[in-house]
Amino acid sequence: MDKEPTKMEGHRSVPPLDESLYDLRPQDAAFFKKLTGIEDDAALKQHIMDIQAKAYKQVLRLGRECKNPIFLDIGCCFGNHIREAVLDGFPAAQTIGCDLQLWNLGHELFRSTPETLPAHFVGGDAFNPEILAVAPPASMQAVGVSTPNLSNLTSLNPLRGCVSAIHATAFFHLFKEDKQLRMVRALAGLLSAEPGSIILGAYTGAQKEGVVNQAYKGIEIDMFSHSAESWIAMWDGEVFEKGTVKVDAQFREIERVGGDKRYPVLFWSVTRLK
Repeated sequence: MDKEPTKMEGHRSVPPLDESLYDLRPQDAAFFKKLTGIEDDAALKQHIMDIQAKAYKQVLRLGRECKNPIFLDIGCCFGNHIREAVLDGFPAAQTIGCDLQLWNLGHELFRSTPETLPAHFVGGDAFNPEILAVAPPASMQAVGVSTPNLSNLTSLNPLRGCVSAIHATAFFHLFKEDKQLRMVRALAGLLSAEPGSIILGAYTGAQKEGVVNQAYKGIEIDMFSHSAESWIAMWDGEVFEKGTVKVDAQFREIERVGGDKRYPVLFWSVTRLK
């Protein structure tokens, strides 16, 4: 007989990153070595892995140490990343997913309920201003403002300046350049001004900013992709006042699961400094 699902709560140690996904091309390794000054291949690998792990550990630290931490997963689909963060210790009742109406299917898939996973969900199109409007980044004067009741949310707009950590993976590349910038500005407006607050994720990147053609299982798609340099410049200087955030962006081509071609991915994080 199948067991009833138990309430999700943090009880595991953070799993290490999968080193098998680390696979730099010679030209990418040369690029990183030039910018970091790290010539040894093993030391460079460790440095890159450490930076990626540091971003996620920062999310979990915010969950432990902030007075009212909030974790938002934009484009959450079934809520996989929310469940992972909860298992690693982020308070479930302080997590929010936003997507089209897929959340209940996540409960069916993972055999969870609102009682066993007391996370929150805002359903709708994130480009609808009633769901998420563009707002300027919060100032330090907004630190410590009261947070809304998450149980009653029907929009992300009441969260302006209140969100400790925002996750956005496999999301931005779904949209054209102008919509990517609009979403970046909207998410920046949600982020808390508390130093250490973070936005992080991964998406289809490029060595050179522009429209690229990607093929997957015989389907070709033209999409706008940022390079590490253009992604950093957009967040630090165009969206946030220059010097108020630290942006880490690493472009890598990884082996595509079940395929014979490598896939270009930009791993990134944006951390508030002041």
